[in-house]
Amino acid sequence: MPDITTPAAGRFATHEVTNQPPPLCGYDCYSSDTALREAVAREGGAWGRDRLTAYGAIAGGELLDIGFAANRNAPQLQAFDRFGHRRDAVLYHPAYHRSMTLAKEHGLHGLSWSVQQRGAQVVRAALFYMHCQAEAGSMCPITMTHASVPALRHQPELADAWLPGILAPVYDPGDTPAAHKVGLTIGMGMTEKQGGSDVRTNTTTATAVGDGGPGRLHVLVGHKWFMSAPMSDAFLVLAQAEDGLSCFLLPRWRDDGTRNTFVIQRLKDKLGDRSNASAEVEFHAAQAFMVGAPGRGVATILDMVAQTRLDCMLGSAGLMRQALVQAIHHCRYRQVFGRRLLDQPLMRNVLADMALESEAAVALALRLARAFESDDEHERKLARIATPVGKYWICKRAPTLIGEAMECLGGNGYVEESILPRLYRQAPVNSIWEGSGNIQCLDMLRALSKDAGCGAALRAELQTAQGLNDAYDAHCRRLQQALAATDTLTWRARSVGTAIALALAAAVLLRADRYGIGAAFCSARLADGCAPLFGSLAGEPAPLDVINRAGVSL
Repeated sequence: MPDITTPAAGRFATHEVTNQPPPLCGYDCYSSDTALREAVAREGGAWGRDRLTAYGAIAGGELLDIGFAANRNAPQLQAFDRFGHRRDAVLYHPAYHRSMTLAKEHGLHGLSWSVQQRGAQVVRAALFYMHCQAEAGSMCPITMTHASVPALRHQPELADAWLPGILAPVYDPGDTPAAHKVGLTIGMGMTEKQGGSDVRTNTTTATAVGDGGPGRLHVLVGHKWFMSAPMSDAFLVLAQAEDGLSCFLLPRWRDDGTRNTFVIQRLKDKLGDRSNASAEVEFHAAQAFMVGAPGRGVATILDMVAQTRLDCMLGSAGLMRQALVQAIHHCRYRQVFGRRLLDQPLMRNVLADMALESEAAVALALRLARAFESDDEHERKLARIATPVGKYWICKRAPTLIGEAMECLGGNGYVEESILPRLYRQAPVNSIWEGSGNIQCLDMLRALSKDAGCGAALRAELQTAQGLNDAYDAHCRRLQQALAATDTLTWRARSVGTAIALALAAAVLLRADRYGIGAAFCSARLADGCAPLFGSLAGEPAPLDVINRAGVSL
């Protein structure tokens, strides 16, 4: 009787794997990213090359494994200990803690403030962008910790007490009073169940203990519908004080060493961002300290919000970058109809189009990072108008590009063993967090109407690329006409915001255009008759060169 139990028999040897790409891992996210390296150098961060190269290897290696583990094992709420005592703790997987440790050790939470050198924001932005390619959820507390610094500086005595721990390159997940820890993290809570983005309708109240006023102790009673990273050591929150909506620093522990009355109701069951916890909380006479002037809570916390909006751009750009390199890698190895996918003209069109989008996103985000650290009037005004515009456009483009990348891989991109489903679920959060698309576009109009300097800065920035490309020049003329029709601007705010974002990105690319990327972007996005879907490039803008520039070589 023939042996039919082993593949040696021949007829049953079915499991030979062919036509599959090797795993994309163990690469340097910095050295392999030409667009990122050029943007860092262009915006003043070339001095950070060694730091960025070191973290690039981490982001393309260890962090990829960490990202899968941290997102497979979501945080768990432990409301009580086994004896019935209220604990209000969130338990995270070790992979999440390792991600936070790497981020803090390498300065993602504080490099902008701790390194007194031009380009510090740019280098930090590049670090953040690379981390988000592998594990984006842990960047939520890192973002808030980083962004808390300018808000806390409104209250010097609080800044003196808290900034050493905030800026320390140490991650300490222990649930103990801040005074007992070296490294601290900061969260934030603005939205409430009845208000959402309309924070002025918040119902949480703050009552002064004693004289009250800036820096003084208050007790807060109320709730927050979204409190992200609820195991942070303190939170910047908004509450209604005697003189109106004010900003407060609410520590997790009181000064006397007892737990603050910060009660976690539940953790949100979210579409993405699974490695990071978001909670609904209540304040039962919780102790907090006023930050900034009474009644100026929104103005105070906006310094924080501006920084977090920049991180939303960087995060979305990072997600797009990871999706793009996954698609290019797959298409370099996969054979279809007798040729590599990369050699199929229509697929090459899709990949080149996606590469242009990815490069424009990182170019604009790092241009804004440079503006954020400048005291120059033009740069400050440009940051004011371009931040909501950039957040709106880049964050809106991420889900579409990631979905297209998933399609490049077909079924392989749709299964959870691929990173693409996680990127796709993660992508919408940056559009929603810190103000959705409509909020960003209305903020853009507010900047233009209330500060003539913002409009002047925008015009001056766009002027720097005038004459470099006919499609760009025509686009800028149409944009000026659109801005001049003020009676319908609110109705058209999204289309105007898109036009501004495209013009700003094109200006950056054109000014630095040694390889035809700026011209190709203008042809793809600004010329008459441009189609909105990826893979609609009209001409042949050296697509293989564009793809090779964006891909990763193992």
